[in-house]
Amino acid sequence: MHRNRKAKIVATVGPASTDAATLEAMVRAGADVFRLNFSHGTHEDHKKRYDILRGLERSLGRPIGILLDLQGPKLRIGTFAEGKVVLETGASFRLDLNPGQPGDGNRVALPHPEIFAALEVNTRLLLDDGRIELRVDKFSAEHAETTVINGGVLSDRKGVNVPGVVLPLSAMTDKDRKDLAFGLGLGIDWIALSFVQRAEDIHEIKEIVQGRAGIVAKLEKPAAISELEAIVEAADAVMVARGDLGVEMPAEQVPAIQKRIVRVCRRVGKPVIVATQMLESMVGAPVPTRAEASDVATAIYDGVDAVMLSAESASGKYPLEAVTMMNNIIVQTEWDPYYAESIKAGQGPARAEIADAIGLAMRNVADLLDVAATVAYTSSGHSALRMARERPQAPIIGMTPKLATARSLALAWGVHAVLIHDVASVSEMTEFACATAVREGLAKPGQTIVIAAGMPFGTSGTTNLLRIAQIEQQDSNEKETAQ
Repeated sequence: MHRNRKAKIVATVGPASTDAATLEAMVRAGADVFRLNFSHGTHEDHKKRYDILRGLERSLGRPIGILLDLQGPKLRIGTFAEGKVVLETGASFRLDLNPGQPGDGNRVALPHPEIFAALEVNTRLLLDDGRIELRVDKFSAEHAETTVINGGVLSDRKGVNVPGVVLPLSAMTDKDRKDLAFGLGLGIDWIALSFVQRAEDIHEIKEIVQGRAGIVAKLEKPAAISELEAIVEAADAVMVARGDLGVEMPAEQVPAIQKRIVRVCRRVGKPVIVATQMLESMVGAPVPTRAEASDVATAIYDGVDAVMLSAESASGKYPLEAVTMMNNIIVQTEWDPYYAESIKAGQGPARAEIADAIGLAMRNVADLLDVAATVAYTSSGHSALRMARERPQAPIIGMTPKLATARSLALAWGVHAVLIHDVASVSEMTEFACATAVREGLAKPGQTIVIAAGMPFGTSGTTNLLRIAQIEQQDSNEKETAQ
């Protein structure tokens, strides 16, 4: 069951997509990776969904990637005596560390001392996804006196953003650490770390994970953009989380930032996901707006590894239709002759490393010989990712003896992961590569494939072998025997 496309689909699981029949239909419609959003639901809820997905993986015979999205340090105000207030533009408003006292039109609790520790005069505070803006006039370690720049209705527990300020807090809360331990115990493939501000945030979680899952850095803070190169180097993959990013930065800057992130990830060969409101109108409608379809297509033309559905598949009325539409947009875009030109134009120079040299040579050979498929025999997934970095026109078969690797490659552009047994020699690997390409419907007898691998076998990060093989034609006796 290979996809007739290169870019992948990440679908969020939720109340609208929690039963086995819906999830199976979503897999068949095109979902490659499923996101479990730990900002919502209980551990029991997520385990049920995880078990269903692993059962589908066995019954369908295809590796399915599962991504755990940690909530992160969500900053919120306290509550109001009447549940909400109206803040008038130009009025004074106080924030303080007094959660025991209900708020009113003059003040409300902000139970986050780390915010007060980072304030300066004229710091902007954005509340309720940027709908309300405050300017700090005076502050101490325990309170801030502000002026309302943009007023409106403010209700209990609304979120707070502090644009342009690096807050002195860890990207992981106590809740996140418990959720992380639970997810690692299940066998999650990818962990998405929310509100990353610096590369040290990635190093911190990697010390805990110890290679048991890949780390996705969610870029949704301006501070992260200023540290982009270091964060991308530290992470295993990146998510362009346009929701909070669009709150903390002017909306008109987000498209350029998205393209910058994608370019950096493509240059270093790290999978990149574009997320948030891609088909938002399909939460309540069976078809997207034309602008949303164009938004998805633009990300595909830029060469992203994956595009993501959030509420569309988690809580919307049309989860299956959203996956189907996303799949159709990707396929239609990749069929466009301009797509190949766009992908090539966005290709950065390879690094002066053996693995990138092999990947570059593979792409040149594939283009010159018009091969049917490229094959990466890989233990860690490294060889397949270096191939994916080059964005070859031929499909990539990621052959691996490790199920965890096959699952993680579900996120990588153009990689069709196949689980096989260990091989002992180059000739055995070549034989299996040819047989696998035919069995998976990606090549025919008589066609040529290109194989990349690392020697010695089973050693991670040693991509150093390139082999060209022609799939042998079956003679009549072999055909009779096969029948």
